Amino acid sequence: MSNVALDRTSELSTRRVAGIAVLGAVAVFLLWGIVAPASTPGRILRVMFTKSALSATLRLSVPIAFAALGGIFAEKSGVINIGLEGLLIISAFTAVFATDTLAGEQAATTADIWGGLVVGVAVSVLLAAVFAVVCIEFRADQIIAGLAVWLIALGLAPFASQVIYGGPNTASVETFETITVPGLANIPFFGALFDTTPMVYLMFVATAVSWYTLTRTSFGRWVVASGENPKALDTAGVDVTRVRYTAVLISGLLAGIGGAALSLGLGQFVGNGQTMVNGKGFIAIVAYLFGNYNPVGALLSTFLFAGLDALQLRLQAAAIIAVPQSLVRTIPYVAVIVVLALFGKTRLPKAAGEHYESGDD
Repeated sequence: MSNVALDRTSELSTRRVAGIAVLGAVAVFLLWGIVAPASTPGRILRVMFTKSALSATLRLSVPIAFAALGGIFAEKSGVINIGLEGLLIISAFTAVFATDTLAGEQAATTADIWGGLVVGVAVSVLLAAVFAVVCIEFRADQIIAGLAVWLIALGLAPFASQVIYGGPNTASVETFETITVPGLANIPFFGALFDTTPMVYLMFVATAVSWYTLTRTSFGRWVVASGENPKALDTAGVDVTRVRYTAVLISGLLAGIGGAALSLGLGQFVGNGQTMVNGKGFIAIVAYLFGNYNPVGALLSTFLFAGLDALQLRLQAAAIIAVPQSLVRTIPYVAVIVVLALFGKTRLPKAAGEHYESGDD
């Protein structure tokens, strides 16, 4: 056996042992919490399995899940879009600004809010189109172009807010109304699924539609082929460039919905620091990698990260763990590092990041 094969076997063995150790630690924690409800693990479990915790998880999942779905389409087609963070930022700002503009001096109506969402999505798609032209037409480095999208949005959205509203944060607008299903909303824990915003339901619909599109339609097969073997797709008579443009625009559309849902769910765009998006686009990348480019897997991964984020918020409020709050806030990000370390070997599409034009060898 070659040295390369031995090294790979050793690496896989190390990852397997580390993975088993992590799962074992989680199992011990759960068992401890169940056996000793008064212990710290028991109190944490009580916080985790409440209706409010699930409700927060669903709410926090929306922007990450939509961005992850968009990233899947782009990357499966062969275009690595790490500018998802920027798409979330720009759509979050424009959605609130458009809603505020449509409402005028009156309180925003439901139509105004949905109109703001549409505008936010449109601007996100426009920025994604610029990214697509730069990467596909002019063959720019996709990683650098994606970082540029993020940095442009990170500077532009707070600046526009400063010009329009006199500060990095916009004025407040009305938020989406909660949809409550009588009876079912009163179910312990799972009742949160029947007492939430329309964006949560749209997230589930988008996941199902994305899965069906990628696995059961001709376009989905073209997207996969564009990222795996663009030459073969070109030989079959399908325009690879058109497929990639479409996939990147879809990533802009989905990320736009996520960003608009984030700000309209709060009723304001917050532009301080890293803005209210605060790394959700990058977590979305980890989510779809962990989910192995499967929309359903990406959604489940999103629930993991959003659930940990919701947990740290609840732990801070309840003061259950006697550690500085700044450390408690790191829980979701530590989880991201652990996932990358243990499961970071997801196979990328073979042609991801590579430029292609009809006739290329």
